[in-house]
Amino acid sequence: MRSRKESLLDIEKIVLIYPERDGRIWGKAQGSPYTLMRLASLVPDEIPVEIWDEDLGRLPIHRLGPRDVVGITSKTLSIDRAKEIAAQARARGSTVVVGGTHATLIPAEVQQWADITVAGEAYHTWPQIIRDVANQSAQKLYVDEQWASLDGVARLTDRVIEMVGEHRNYWTPYMEITRGCPRDCTFCTAIRVSGRVMRHRPVAEVVEEIERRRIKRFFLTDDNFGLNFRTNPEYIVQVFEALAKLKLSGWTAQAEMMVGNFPELLALARRAHLEKLFIGFESINSSNRRDLGGKSKGNVEEYKRIIDAIHAYGIGVVGLFVLGLDGDMPDVFESTWDFVRESGLDSVSFTIMTPYPGTELRREYEAQGRLLPNVPWSDYDTAHVVFRPAQMTVEQLCRGYDWICRKAYSPRAIAARGLRTLRRHPFGQYQQRAFSSFSTDVGYRKTVSYREREEDFRWRTPARLNGKSSGQVQ
Repeated sequence: MRSRKESLLDIEKIVLIYPERDGRIWGKAQGSPYTLMRLASLVPDEIPVEIWDEDLGRLPIHRLGPRDVVGITSKTLSIDRAKEIAAQARARGSTVVVGGTHATLIPAEVQQWADITVAGEAYHTWPQIIRDVANQSAQKLYVDEQWASLDGVARLTDRVIEMVGEHRNYWTPYMEITRGCPRDCTFCTAIRVSGRVMRHRPVAEVVEEIERRRIKRFFLTDDNFGLNFRTNPEYIVQVFEALAKLKLSGWTAQAEMMVGNFPELLALARRAHLEKLFIGFESINSSNRRDLGGKSKGNVEEYKRIIDAIHAYGIGVVGLFVLGLDGDMPDVFESTWDFVRESGLDSVSFTIMTPYPGTELRREYEAQGRLLPNVPWSDYDTAHVVFRPAQMTVEQLCRGYDWICRKAYSPRAIAARGLRTLRRHPFGQYQQRAFSSFSTDVGYRKTVSYREREEDFRWRTPARLNGKSSGQVQ
């Protein structure tokens, strides 16, 4: 009987692929392929492993062969491209493993064209898949939705850190400290993908990873890092105290409004070099409360209070808004824009309500016959309309979204918000803070700018929204 090591040597190499999304922006890709970095770190040392990020350039498919294992991670918006890559790899005899958000939400669809489908957290199933492929005993589907402890899970290896070249190839290193979200927003996939239980990485592991990666700034991929302010403040204090000792230039995280009610933690956060919080205000429309899982109530005066409270500790606020919820009427675009202009937000993100597979919202839309027919998965990018809104037409939602994006991401608007943000810092920090003061809005502008090239979704100022002129200029 062959040893385990001899069996693994039947695999010539493992290639992990991230399908293209945004390409390069000024020479670099937007964010590092963090999930693939952790999966690559789980590959046994005796097997060569490579990460191919299509945002960095064309994939060398010609290098694949029959003894290679190809792993592809994909969100819904890039699953069609993942399918194309899988077909090319399988044509060369490689074994194709597909995981990620889309495979977790609807594994049956992915199973039709992948050799192996992974649902849930691959950190626990991936090592078993490698062994099973080597022993020619692989299953068609591997599922891990146990939401196990994050203690010691998929720690990055030095060979992977060196291979990826984050400082050379990426603008923003990604990082994870917590995982999960107990909220039940009808449109969110987090419960299916990361679980309802909030889990935490050991603080010592977080610090060790930051130091070995030699990163000075990062973006937390945690679904709702800020919720820990209330659910586990002791852990958050430990995180902030540990990060305060590091020489970081800044980091950002996702949160919800309630963080503004914890001044002592905000003070600690600033000492820990927290630079921005991405806050899910979601909607200024109070009639959308049911869909927002209790985290937002559409109270604009409360929104402004929270923004001011966070700003008081020198932390920036990026406002996240969803347009097209069932309570929204055509005037929601102007009302939202008015709030953004008055609120003092540092950056802003607008997304169109998107009924992703596996969500309560999609089940409702399917039952009501509201999903638009023949829509490709690539349009599930939160910037296309893929359903029939309740209180406006599809065209009104398209035009309104284009209008508010044109307003928010004009050079003038970006400059105004960026300069306002920069002025909140001491003059001596202007050079250090200049990039982060503008980069978020510039990135969002890049994300939606492709619509200028689309005949049906080009930048347009609607002549009338809800029966009144919408041509005012900031």
